[in-house]
Amino acid sequence: MRSEETLRAAYTHARNVAAGHGRTYYLATRMLPAERRSAIHALYAFARMVDDVIDVEAGHQLSYTHCAEQLDLLEHYLRQLTSGVELPDDHDIDDETRHVLAALTDTIRRFDIASEPFWDFFASMRMDLPGTPTYHPSYQTMADLKAYMRGSAAGIGLQMVPVLGTIVDVHEAEPYAAALGEAFQVTNFLRDVGEDLDRDRVYLPADELAAFGVDEDLLRHCHATGTTDRRLVRALAHFIALNRGQYRYAVQGIPMLSPIAQPAIWAAYRLYSSILDYIEEGGYPVLHTRVIVPNRRRLAIALPLAGKALAHRAVG
Repeated sequence: MRSEETLRAAYTHARNVAAGHGRTYYLATRMLPAERRSAIHALYAFARMVDDVIDVEAGHQLSYTHCAEQLDLLEHYLRQLTSGVELPDDHDIDDETRHVLAALTDTIRRFDIASEPFWDFFASMRMDLPGTPTYHPSYQTMADLKAYMRGSAAGIGLQMVPVLGTIVDVHEAEPYAAALGEAFQVTNFLRDVGEDLDRDRVYLPADELAAFGVDEDLLRHCHATGTTDRRLVRALAHFIALNRGQYRYAVQGIPMLSPIAQPAIWAAYRLYSSILDYIEEGGYPVLHTRVIVPNRRRLAIALPLAGKALAHRAVG
């Protein structure tokens, strides 16, 4: 059994990871009550740790092998912990890993989160890693991409539902939570086209890009020359329209959540979907720069919702 001091250190580490890497995510979580906020930080820190494991520089085959081994080891550790088996006192397990896994397993236990979304998450992460049998550097169709997002985004939405709480049967809210996770991830794909290309990955489906005359060669040309081809603009506009449609469906589930959690998720939705506005207003520069929502806009979105969150806490 972990001591209270150990768990405090674990959750502090998770909070620091969320604050340091997930600016939009962290801002939204600040509207949640402390217990739920710390649990969301634990989920984020775990996802970030696994993502960092597979984020290896393109072309380094030995590094790919090492990353695959680390991914297998992390899954092994989590399967042990969720089965009630404590990790060995092994010096090969660094403090960061211990902290993240301690906070995560405590969160899983406290909120009775199902294990399946975590195994789906590992499966999707292997699809990102060269050298694994399921590696996908690109996706031909939206259906193919959705198979990847089942673990990488939809699964994270499903992990969060028990933490946030619902006013309906949890299974009624799950499809919307999964869809919102997917919508957030597609926004990331649109924002990060250039960064992903540097890692030899193209997430936007090839058949839909091709409908606008766009292929990987054109993406690389625009990335290398700092230009934005009209064909690319049309393709990005298409994906942004699809992404907004995803959001319109997904937000129908927010009123199903616990009232105390709703302001945080409304904030996350409005902050993330604002990225699409800034991509458009900036002339679709996603192959050359990382589009961000300015702090003034972030605060304009977050502050009114923070007031609602405080009101809910006072009533609660």
